[in-house]
Amino acid sequence: MSRLQLGRVDYINYIPVYHALEEGLVPLEADLVKGTPDRLNKLFVSGKLAATPISSIEYARHSENCLVLPDLSISVDGRSADILLFSKMPVTELEGKKISLTKSSASSATLLKILFVHYYQVEVEYRTDAPDLDKMMKKADGALLIGDSAMAAHQRVKDLKLPYYVTDLGEVWKQFTGEKFVFAIWVIQRSLAENNPDMAELICRTLRESKKISAGCRKDLISKAQARSGLPLRVIEDCYANLRLDFDESYRRALLAFYDYAYKGGLIEERVKLRLWGEVSE
Repeated sequence: MSRLQLGRVDYINYIPVYHALEEGLVPLEADLVKGTPDRLNKLFVSGKLAATPISSIEYARHSENCLVLPDLSISVDGRSADILLFSKMPVTELEGKKISLTKSSASSATLLKILFVHYYQVEVEYRTDAPDLDKMMKKADGALLIGDSAMAAHQRVKDLKLPYYVTDLGEVWKQFTGEKFVFAIWVIQRSLAENNPDMAELICRTLRESKKISAGCRKDLISKAQARSGLPLRVIEDCYANLRLDFDESYRRALLAFYDYAYKGGLIEERVKLRLWGEVSE
């Protein structure tokens, strides 16, 4: 029997979940498949991953085929430090301008579209590009970056005093709704969970245990993040200070609020229910 394939987003804000697994502190009879959110989304939807973190908007689009694993998310409660819009002018002055979206994340792009319509009430044009700030800004008046590339670009803007405005989408969402923002959740193939509940429970328990043990290894997390990203210590510490990894009732409410706006804006076709492994469907 082939080994299970589990997704692992290759950004430093996922290290606090996977560190203990990667260091052998928690046993795992599976292979970790690393990649960007968009790559893992596609692998999961095509059935090539048993479980993975998935962009929250992609769950809304494929909820019938998966179940959410409890107690895990990539979220913020206000400022995110790594979901950033860079623009040549204030956001309120971008009417009719072009915005370049990173192709690395679907949730952040959806969030930006919601905020433009419902918060800023500004109409813009969108294009999608590889996550490279200089190239993106040559083609557009604004650029959305996420994760490590967003933090590296922000540091470069500061160091070189580039004439860009920087808007943190987590912070704006909090101002707009008062809610947390859930960028990613962990999901498992529904067919696997229903046909092999013991395996599903093992995956769930293993990820939660890894998160718990990793939380006690803060110095190691930061050292690993520095080695992988090359970002300054203060940037990594700021990222981790803002990062939230839980998925309790307040996070679920926040995620459903996001889905509600996405539905109203025609960004998803149906209203979404959260179906969690081991819990009664909501």
